Amino acid sequence: MINKKEIIAKFARNEKDTGSSEIQVALLTERINHLTQHLKDHPKDFHSRRGLLKMVGQRKGLLNYIKQKDIIKYRDLIAELGLRK
Repeated sequence: MINKKEIIAKFARNEKDTGSSEIQVALLTERINHLTQHLKDHPKDFHSRRGLLKMVGQRKGLLNYIKQKDIIKYRDLIAELGLRK
C-alpha cells in the first residue's frame, strides 16, 4: 500500500492542497484496491464488503463531479489511476 503523503503529493494542485477531489479519488482508489485484495483472501467478510461498496459509490460520485467540472482533468485522472479500459 502506497503512503498517503505520496498520493497527496502526486495529485495535489499546489503544495497546500490536501483535500481536492482528485486527491480524494486517488486515496479512495488505493483503499479500494487494498480492500479488494483483502476480500479475495477472506471471501466471507461481509462487513468489509459493505464498506468497499460504500467507497466505490463515494468514488463514483466524486468522479461524476470532476467530469462535470472539467472533462480533461477527469480523463487525465482516469488514465493515471487506470480505472477504465
